[in-house]
Amino acid sequence: QVQLVESGGGLVQAGGSLRLSCAASGRTSSSYTMGWFRQAPGKEREFVSAIRRRDGNTYYADSVKGRFAISRDTAKNTVYLQMNSLKPEDTAVYFCAADSRTIGVISTTPSRYDYWGQGTQVTVSS
Repeated sequence: QVQLVESGGGLVQAGGSLRLSCAASGRTSSSYTMGWFRQAPGKEREFVSAIRRRDGNTYYADSVKGRFAISRDTAKNTVYLQMNSLKPEDTAVYFCAADSRTIGVISTTPSRYDYWGQGTQVTVSS
């Protein structure tokens, strides 16, 4: 089992920044891909970004490319999502997730991720 705990959400004005953290514990592995997803009220959960723990390869949704940056600290077993130039449409609950099964590519499909955190609220005011 893998436990994921997110932190760092909050309320910020448009144009501001936040950094989310995701601390992993339990049976983590360097082969996992760590992802961030978000879900706004009434909408489906959508992919934001992911990083392969093994080689640091990253991938971003077009909607956040150039504004968000994902990184990892392998010593701390923690993944970060730096969010800059935030927009009201970024408002959502942000979830950290781990994919232990997909090999070779970074999946953007929520169903491929088998471990999830509880989520942290990000609210961007206009």
